[in-house]
Amino acid sequence: MLTNIKINEERLWDSLNEMALIGATDKGGVNRQALTDLDKQSRDLFISWCKKENLSISIDQMGNIFARREGKNNALAPIMSGSHLDTQPTGGKYDGALGVLCALEAIRTLNEFNYITEAPIEIVMWTNEEGCRFPPAMTGSAVFSGLHDLNDALLIKDQSGTTLGSELARINYNGSTICSHRPIGGFIEVHIEQGPILEIENKNIGIVTGAQAQKWYEINITGMEAHAGPTPMTIRKDALVASAEIVLLVNSIGNNFQPGGCATCGVLEIANPSRNVIPGNCFLTIDFRHPIDKSLQKMDKELRKNIKLIEKDKKVEIEIKQILELKSNSFNKSIINTIKDVSNNLNYTSKEIISGAGHDAVNINSIAPTAMIFVPCIDGISHNEIENIYKEDAIRGTEVLLHSIIELANNSSKIINN
Repeated sequence: MLTNIKINEERLWDSLNEMALIGATDKGGVNRQALTDLDKQSRDLFISWCKKENLSISIDQMGNIFARREGKNNALAPIMSGSHLDTQPTGGKYDGALGVLCALEAIRTLNEFNYITEAPIEIVMWTNEEGCRFPPAMTGSAVFSGLHDLNDALLIKDQSGTTLGSELARINYNGSTICSHRPIGGFIEVHIEQGPILEIENKNIGIVTGAQAQKWYEINITGMEAHAGPTPMTIRKDALVASAEIVLLVNSIGNNFQPGGCATCGVLEIANPSRNVIPGNCFLTIDFRHPIDKSLQKMDKELRKNIKLIEKDKKVEIEIKQILELKSNSFNKSIINTIKDVSNNLNYTSKEIISGAGHDAVNINSIAPTAMIFVPCIDGISHNEIENIYKEDAIRGTEVLLHSIIELANNSSKIINN
């Protein structure tokens, strides 16, 4: 390992803080949702930094941004690293942005030391990872990987009815490069853990071996609006009461599928709400997760069976639409071992860990050798404005990424597919 090559710690931290100013909230977080004007500002800043490093920029039809540093042998497939810059409405500074800017710092360091790797290196910024404005999540990497149709993705609408494609065009990030997978020598994504395990166990680096299975649903409940006073309780078709039953059902399913099960209703909307009107229409979302595919399928079966009972009991109509399914993932053993060796050589404590969240790396894993590096986040908090990390952990994660990229780019032929 080239121990003389080290990142510029202050430059990394300053870049993270400068990016966090775009969409900064009063509570110290970030609201920089996909394809808003603030998202455009973050993209523009990222590209300006990449151009200063003489990287060639390409933007594909999904607005995914690729910044390439040439190697000694540009016929080799590139080693790629990156993440996303969009956030939740009440998001944190590091979810996504850390992975993009760690990759940028790795290339800045290589430039500073005038070190050319054998294979080229690319930074990638994926579009709409969060999926909060344009569900489902991880859309840009899904289309790139062939897991989602481009035209369908461009027609995804936000709550106002605006399409993803029209917003890409509005902010001038509807690129001309075909959004389709191509040879990638290896992909590494750095991310905050978004959970408490590394911090609790006092580990510097999480070596991510895979990700759990997920299903997302959208539920529409149709009852009947009626006056809150004259309408007897026995004949009501209350969509909100049915929704409440579903929320409790989802929570019980999560508790019943332990260890590992997670079940969440993140959105509940009442159409035309009024304090003296029985709700006639409601919309809610469900997020199911489990490390074991078969267990997730059982959770799905339990949900559908009981929703039919709620539908009958509450005299409403319930439409359930699954909008996302991710199988459990195992990442590439060669890249995992590289990350492990680099962590050991840098004298960082590490732990193999399964990701509880979905990441773009999960999609890329279907087309290229992939792994992830986790760094601890304080109290395990993420998707929250108080999300935070220690500077030292950002530095360690970036050092591991830098030397893993060097090793993989110089020995890409040794990366063995699982």
